[in-house]
Amino acid sequence: MNKARKLVLVEGEFPMHRGGSLLNSTIAYETWGELSPQRDNAILIFTGLSPSAHAASSAEDPEPGWWEEMIGPGRAIDTCRFFVICVNSLGSCFGSTGAASINPGTGQPYQRHFPVLSLEDVSRGGWEVVRHLGIEKLYATVGPSMGGMSALGFEILFPGLSQRLLIISSATHALPFSTALRSLQREMIRRDPNWSDGSYTAKKFPTMGMQLARKLGMITYRSADEWEERFGRERNSEDFSVDDPFALTFEIET
Repeated sequence: MNKARKLVLVEGEFPMHRGGSLLNSTIAYETWGELSPQRDNAILIFTGLSPSAHAASSAEDPEPGWWEEMIGPGRAIDTCRFFVICVNSLGSCFGSTGAASINPGTGQPYQRHFPVLSLEDVSRGGWEVVRHLGIEKLYATVGPSMGGMSALGFEILFPGLSQRLLIISSATHALPFSTALRSLQREMIRRDPNWSDGSYTAKKFPTMGMQLARKLGMITYRSADEWEERFGRERNSEDFSVDDPFALTFEIET
């Protein structure tokens, strides 16, 4: 259990950007460093697609975070100078309200009834945390990958709240190529027999569809030149049957 994780309860309705709302939702976050007496040294971090709010280790949770080399004393985001806040995206499975959460109106998991999620909703979740902490001015808003889009959305929705914006490996919108790939990833998951029209359970999970979608995603996260540099045509060192026409011949296939 992550003892460093904190939760903000958004009482009442949380209006969603594309319609619908959530009732009594939660936003998970973690913090590092100390807020200055002037309350002007806070940095808000939005995550990429899949991480939790555990961006770096702490006394409460010594496990390395997903951005361990970036956040900490003397590091790029220096916790000796800044009060750092990392927000788990709304819709995630790491503490913030998502499709697996219980719908207070029905007592059942949201599943397919979870409202359509937009990055503006993720941005709004960050604002709820900042408001909860009583911070009126941010030193900076930071986001890598999808977090960069969320950070940009935050700046548009709440202009003037943050003095600086840093987005890394991100963009203002998805290009047609990436949109097509994401469509194929979703189709892989939906075609898994365990998908059950979105009403699957933890005991009967669309694992194969998720694995295939993740493999395709991993391929797109690197360029062809990088795959060439890292793997080239190196042969798979593991033993495999030469009679198997589907054997994993090359190292990159593993």
